[in-house]
Amino acid sequence: MLSGPLSSRWTAYLGLLSALSGAFAPAVAVKEHDFKKCHQSGFCKRNRYFADHALASSSWESPYSIAPESGSFKDGQYQAVILKTINDSGETVRLPLTVSFLESGTARVTVDEEKRQKGEIELRHESKARKERYNEVEQWVIVGGTALDKTAKVDYEDKTQLTVKYGPSSNFEAVIKFSPFTVDFKRDGNTQIKFNDQGLLNIEHWRPKIEKAEPEKKEGEGSEETTEEGKKEEPQGEDESTWWEESFGGNTDTKPRGPESVALDVSFVGYENVYGIPSHTGPLSLKQTRGGDGNYQEPYRLYNADVFEYILDSPMTLYGAIPFMQAHRKDSSVGVLWLNAAETWVDITKGKNSKNPLALGIKSKTSTHTHWISEGGLLDVFVFLGPTPKDLTAKYGELTGTTAMPQEFSLGYHQCRWNYVSDEDVKDVDRKMDKAKMPYDVIWLDIEYTDEKKYFTWDKHGFTDPIGMGKQLDSHGRKLVTIIDPHIKNVDNYPVVAELKSKDLGVKNKEGSIFEGWCWPGSSHWIDAFSPAARQWWSSLFKYDSFKGTMENTWIWNDMNEPSVFNGPETTMPKDNLHYGNWEHRDVHNLNGMTFQNATYHALTSRKSGELRRPFVLTRSFFAGSQRVGAMWTGDNQAEWDHLQASIPMVLSQGISGFPFSGADVGGFFGNPEKELLTRWYQAGAFYPFFRGHAHIDARRREPYLAGEPYSTIIGAALRLRYSLLPSWYTAFRHAHLDGTPIVKPMFYTHPSEEAGFAIDDQFFVGSTGLLAKPVTEKDKESVDIWIPDNEVYYDYFTYNVIPTTKGKPTTLAAPLEKIPLLMRGGHIFPRRDIPRRSSALMQWDDYTLVVTIPKDGKHAEGDLYIDDGDSFDFEKGQYIHRRFVFDGSAESLESVDFEGREQQSVEEGEWMKKIHAVGVDKIVMVGAPASWANKKTVQLQSEGKTWEAKVEFTPAAQGRAAFAVVRKVGVRIGADWKLSFA
Repeated sequence: MLSGPLSSRWTAYLGLLSALSGAFAPAVAVKEHDFKKCHQSGFCKRNRYFADHALASSSWESPYSIAPESGSFKDGQYQAVILKTINDSGETVRLPLTVSFLESGTARVTVDEEKRQKGEIELRHESKARKERYNEVEQWVIVGGTALDKTAKVDYEDKTQLTVKYGPSSNFEAVIKFSPFTVDFKRDGNTQIKFNDQGLLNIEHWRPKIEKAEPEKKEGEGSEETTEEGKKEEPQGEDESTWWEESFGGNTDTKPRGPESVALDVSFVGYENVYGIPSHTGPLSLKQTRGGDGNYQEPYRLYNADVFEYILDSPMTLYGAIPFMQAHRKDSSVGVLWLNAAETWVDITKGKNSKNPLALGIKSKTSTHTHWISEGGLLDVFVFLGPTPKDLTAKYGELTGTTAMPQEFSLGYHQCRWNYVSDEDVKDVDRKMDKAKMPYDVIWLDIEYTDEKKYFTWDKHGFTDPIGMGKQLDSHGRKLVTIIDPHIKNVDNYPVVAELKSKDLGVKNKEGSIFEGWCWPGSSHWIDAFSPAARQWWSSLFKYDSFKGTMENTWIWNDMNEPSVFNGPETTMPKDNLHYGNWEHRDVHNLNGMTFQNATYHALTSRKSGELRRPFVLTRSFFAGSQRVGAMWTGDNQAEWDHLQASIPMVLSQGISGFPFSGADVGGFFGNPEKELLTRWYQAGAFYPFFRGHAHIDARRREPYLAGEPYSTIIGAALRLRYSLLPSWYTAFRHAHLDGTPIVKPMFYTHPSEEAGFAIDDQFFVGSTGLLAKPVTEKDKESVDIWIPDNEVYYDYFTYNVIPTTKGKPTTLAAPLEKIPLLMRGGHIFPRRDIPRRSSALMQWDDYTLVVTIPKDGKHAEGDLYIDDGDSFDFEKGQYIHRRFVFDGSAESLESVDFEGREQQSVEEGEWMKKIHAVGVDKIVMVGAPASWANKKTVQLQSEGKTWEAKVEFTPAAQGRAAFAVVRKVGVRIGADWKLSFA
């Protein structure tokens, strides 16, 4: 709950809501009735009813069949027509089907509707909307990996079915049955995923509205016929009540195309755990949604919305949607990407396999059945057959793109609140962070920095010298982030809105006029970032000579881009609004946030001629593909312990779903965290890929230096830990950029054979470092039980103590307030920088420390380090260093080689590559050093044709602490090949 007086901004918000249509009552916590449940969403209710009917009937047969004579297979693609039987007299609707087999081993199933495709339908209300099903999601989401597998071949065909073998080793199969239409996806001869196995496929075809005459009423009858129980009788046949229009919260959706939903059941055969489809607040392993003990009653909803003070452990929609789900069982992972940007619901149920009579006597396995329901668009599904979690994220990344290589500063700590009130306030926080010796990289400005909520302006009273503010930050390598939202204030004498209107670049209402709604500025219009002309205009606004007061160290935060419309249905835009190309908003809703972030990202690459730097753009709303253009955060959380707990599975879910540059507001956005909670949240936040403290305008000031002792000292230690490990974080981002690997990895991802770890979502490994973290997320907790996934040795990060462990069992770690539970798994090598600095920029030319965690058997440890200039795109031209470090226990050596096997002379060195020659390895820490090294005083080093010795200090094992050796003043260049010998 909020404390203290409501801010003027918040008061204005509540005033707007109450003054408008009356649809929204002022509130200080999310009211679930402000957002639809399935039974209030016509297409969801219809499809759930359809499923209930189908699953309850022993004689149900899906009315969808392939016309066998329509099918053809060529160059890795099968095309046919599905016939949907629509009545007892056998009338059918034609639905073109394409099944594509891709070189990557991914398969794609697409179903369209011929009548809409050809434009042979009539729109109601003289609508200007497009007649087709929306078919442009691919243009926004898919960036590669769609080349057809021309080696795929038909392995079997008769009048009832077709079997295609495909995949890099031809070990994948798709068995397409014609009547009823089903697809069975197999790997190595075993079924993994089935489409329409339960018969829930439903494509709502176009039909004209037939006005039905009201039956005559007898004298004395009321307006509605009721049963004895007083309930309205259900109409016979299909329920048409939400086909043609639908109202919710005082808003009416005119639905000019009538009912058009698409739905399909996707069964993961033999898989009990499914993950993904962020963003939601429940556990990482998704729950069932049809009731029962501990389960949800509602489907998971994907409909990006401004959900104020969201509730926890809920399938309720949040700010972003990634319709990518993966299923995992022991040593096997598969997944699907549901490529649809309309409102989507996903039901999940689990059950034992019982259909196969040949399985008698064999232990039955649990399968997960999912039911995907979207309001419109194509049925378009990609199928990934694994077999590992890494295969899934790599193939997904090949299709939708991988995480953008971030600016290095963006991995540091970000200090934010709504709002810093002036440029002097910003400079004061900057000075006090330095005085407290607390490193940070970025300070943020929320909407109050603007002149009366007009973006691209500055408040005339508080921010009189933004350039001076920016220069002070820049003097020690720090950055400024300003908020720019998609709603443009509709007011006179504001050139930005005048241009938006004169150039016709805004989202339109259903009549085709510019849409007007309400948001923070009051009356507003919204840029239509689907429009190429709008994006080009948007870029012009960010040029330094246009957005005066910004500098090269200014970056951008995109908020409210779901879009949030205070007087709109469910606090968003009417579905019958129109976007570029006359596509309805219902078709593109979940894409909207991504298109706006994309427009901002590209705007920041062209702020002045000749400047090409990696942009930093934070978004609240996102979709599949958003990872290519920035970072996200989990939205408006609360300063409560359970919100801290919920943040970890939320961040893990983002990572496995292809968008790992994620974090939660440290301390909680709403409310005032107690000091223990704030401290623990900084300790957890130091392990979010995106690490930002943020607070509501009515929250007390809580910059980390204000916490008081011992809290400020402990928070400072967490910040410095983050900064010392920045080289490892940056290296993890390189791997995410290369192949879609998550930054922080849950147990099922790193140890896919260990079933006891599949549902664990409160601990994680960081990149490939072997660092295993389990933040404390409970009040007054001074120990944690951390689950150990293997038989390897684990060392305490801070003390080098050997932790007593048993594979598959939890072990208890002491965790007083000042201690972060952080273990080092044996067999890894990770880099860090040990000199405390005020910002990441000031660390750029510091030497490195390497930490080697010697494994239990003493044989092999490995790790890597990636470095580039942290700012430009020169890394795409080979201007980077990527080293692989290998410890060989039998040879007692440690070696550094190029990670990719590049010859150093093959790269023409630019300015940064030349400058990095001065940076080296200063120190090497060998944790778990063998006792045989006890008498060693020096080690031998070889590099670049030279041989020399360096001093080594050996500390023997004692009182549970492992032996360790420290080699100081190593003297090798970080970019050079070198070898260190202990023999």
